[in-house]
Order: sequence, then structure tokens, then C-alpha cells
Amino acid sequence: METKKIFTVLLAAMLLAVPAMGQNKGKSLEVSFNYQKQAGPGSNQYAVWIENDKGAVVKTLFVTSFTTKGRARGNQPAQRGYVLRPACVPTWVKVSKASEKTDQQLDAVTGATPQADALQTFTWNLTDQQGKAVPQGTYKVFVEATLYNNSDIIYSGTFTTKSKAGNVALTSKLSEPDEQHKNMVTNVKAVIK
Repeated sequence: METKKIFTVLLAAMLLAVPAMGQNKGKSLEVSFNYQKQAGPGSNQYAVWIENDKGAVVKTLFVTSFTTKGRARGNQPAQRGYVLRPACVPTWVKVSKASEKTDQQLDAVTGATPQADALQTFTWNLTDQQGKAVPQGTYKVFVEATLYNNSDIIYSGTFTTKSKAGNVALTSKLSEPDEQHKNMVTNVKAVIK
């Protein structure tokens, strides 16, 4: 008799959870931009991430490998790029708490810096870094690009899990103008699908 009671309670809990889990099903956010590789050190680094309404990073979709892995110099072991070059996507480094992450955690979101001009596309399937569906609510998408040395641009836009398919309005904030490198990241879009 006790087993039947436990089964009934579990079945009821599962049935209550199904509608909540299915609310985000099939939705995604596609982030894209045109990338043009820049000459010289101190550029070509970028990060794409999602925050919740409290400003906590829910998921990093991508960050360039130099930012997280750095480069070995001479006989010295590699240091994380943001340590060697503090201007390297500084907002992402701060909000993601990169210094508290293990190399394995950073490797999971890191990819090679593109070596050629190309359209970059990243998709968020409304899950957190552990792959669990995020709760219904308001979220913010960010694209941060270090254009050159201290010239950094951040694109951001707010949307909800109930937003209809279409473009998310983005704003941009530039730390320092850099005419020579301004086209590193252009035509930034975020589209709910």
C-alpha cells in the first residue's frame, strides 16, 4: 500500500512539472554578427552571454580562447588572457566571475578566435550552464568585443521567455572610439525563434 502512495505522489509531481518544463520548449535565441579580423595584438577578443534579471550570468555561449587560455611566453606557462591583458572583454570577465572558474569550466565555453572574416552565430536554447531549462522570466543578451586595447563595445538587449518570435532591440556602448578597428564586430542581431 505504501508503494502505491509514493507512486501516486511522484506521478502528481511529474504531471505538475511537465507544463513548466514545456513552456520554453522549442524557443531559442539566435545571436549573430559579422566579424572582421583585426591586425595586431590587443584585439579580436569577444564574448557572448545571457544574464537573468538579477544580473547573474545564466550561460556563456562563447568566449575567445585567448581570453580564457592566454598564450605561453618563452619558458613561462600560459596565463589567462584577461590577466595578461586586463582590457580583454572586461565586462564578461567581471560578471562571469572568470577568476573563480576552473580551466575545465572555461574550456566548456571557449572557442578559437576566428582567423578569417565570417558571420558568427550562437544559439541559446533557454538552458543554463548545466543544461537545465531556465525559469520563465526576463533575460538580457550581451555581446562584448575588445576592438583594440581599451576600446571595448558592448551590445545588449532585454527580452522575456514569453516574448514572441522576432528581433530583440539592442543598444550599444563604446568605451573608447577606435576608427581603425571599429568594424571588428558589426550588424549585431539577436532574434527569438
